[in-house]
Amino acid sequence: MKHELESELERGRVVVSLLVLTMVTGVVDAVSYLGLGRVLAGNMTGNVLFLAFAFAGASGLSAEGPLFSLVGFLAGAMAGGRIHAALSAGGRRRWIRTAVLLEAALLFGAAFTSMGVSVGPDPERLRVLTVIVFLASAMGLRNATIGQLNLRDLTTTVLTTTLAALAADSSVAGRDNFRIGRRVASVICMFGGAVAGTLLLRFGLTLPLALSGTAVLATGWSMAASMKD
Repeated sequence: MKHELESELERGRVVVSLLVLTMVTGVVDAVSYLGLGRVLAGNMTGNVLFLAFAFAGASGLSAEGPLFSLVGFLAGAMAGGRIHAALSAGGRRRWIRTAVLLEAALLFGAAFTSMGVSVGPDPERLRVLTVIVFLASAMGLRNATIGQLNLRDLTTTVLTTTLAALAADSSVAGRDNFRIGRRVASVICMFGGAVAGTLLLRFGLTLPLALSGTAVLATGWSMAASMKD
């Protein structure tokens, strides 16, 4: 299965799809950090650190947002695991498409909620926390789904492993620059997505989140279509 997947990657469509999803992560984390208050939807390492800082009494930091993000991420990852267990035996296309539809639905849900809610004594707080949970759940689902493909340098949600591999396999380290192209592209896409998300925030939360859901739906469906069952 691994060699079969590698042949698909070399054909390009899956690589392009994963790079687009990486860019979406950059948009989502820019929106969550800059628009929802020092919280990350895709990078849980950051949220664990934010929780630690808040626990230690650092000024200007709240544990609430990172905690809700962690819970949402774990819920999304569990859903991704369940979807894989239930559907992957019947073929990768159905499994990937189901995960893509759910991730897109969560992003569209975040976009819709960002327009405002009028429930409870503190509707603004409820709006922010709900958007955080939607976004983190979408990223947790994505992380669990792409993780099943075992592509260490195209995870779409974090760059730590990709950057380490880029350096470890470089000519400076005495290696052959294995997959340097797609690793560099992954870093560029995350960076570009974060820049785009920051710029789009000038128009509010809804636009970048709605565009992210659209991009996930389109590119994820294309990725599934390019795979063999």
